Amino acid sequence: MPVVARHLMILGRVQGVFYRNWTVETARSLGLTGWVRNRMDGSVEALVQGEADVVDRFVTLAQDGPPAAKVARIEATNAPVEALNDFEKKPTG
Repeated sequence: MPVVARHLMILGRVQGVFYRNWTVETARSLGLTGWVRNRMDGSVEALVQGEADVVDRFVTLAQDGPPAAKVARIEATNAPVEALNDFEKKPTG
């Protein structure tokens, strides 16, 4: 199955609730690569890549996130696949 990438903007109460840590742990457990970071506007941004059905599963799980999060919505767009071999946290952008 081909690898796809999705750029995600996650909006709601998603900072200060371990959302980035949850994202890294969940993505790695699903075998996905990419990155996640907090945004200055209070949202969380991520690039998630892997097999299409697994990426879709991650996006579905991300609607809930960790217990303290309250996701209002996720804006997902297709993105170019990058040469990544892990899933990591990036500095705030």
